[in-house]
Amino acid sequence: MTLKLADTMHDADFVVIDGVVFETEYVRVPDEFTVADDVVLEARHGETELEFTQADFEEAEHVADGFYRLARGHLLRFLTSATVH
Repeated sequence: MTLKLADTMHDADFVVIDGVVFETEYVRVPDEFTVADDVVLEARHGETELEFTQADFEEAEHVADGFYRLARGHLLRFLTSATVH
């Protein structure tokens, strides 16, 4: 996984997966102790729940402007909520 992808995962409230916005239920930014079958992302959109492991992210490729393509073909981008003061 690229360092930049790990940075975008940090504090993400939402993730766009193949054009659909999901709310992040669980995000674990991988570290040196993370193994291939560890869950690093759980996301929900209505009744649909998706789960991704470290192995899903290992071959992620930066496509453009914060978008990454996973080895299995999913296109995703992590988003955080804006805070207005």
